[in-house]
Amino acid sequence: MTLAQNEEQLVEALRALPPKVADHVITWVTRLRELEDGKPVDWSDTWTEEGLADARTASLSRLEERDQQDAESR
Repeated sequence: MTLAQNEEQLVEALRALPPKVADHVITWVTRLRELEDGKPVDWSDTWTEEGLADARTASLSRLEERDQQDAESR
């Protein structure tokens, strides 16, 4: 089986962890997979217009939340 470059990096990073930490990472990844109903990971390094719009909206929303929190803490 041939792994994509990102997959190889992930395996190398996991192997470098202490066993208990690696187990925690595997548990975390398994839970994420279950949340996404087993959808495969898209390793593409390109963005769709929809993906860019979603990222932009999320970033702006987060900035607005931060600004509001900063204003409230003054």
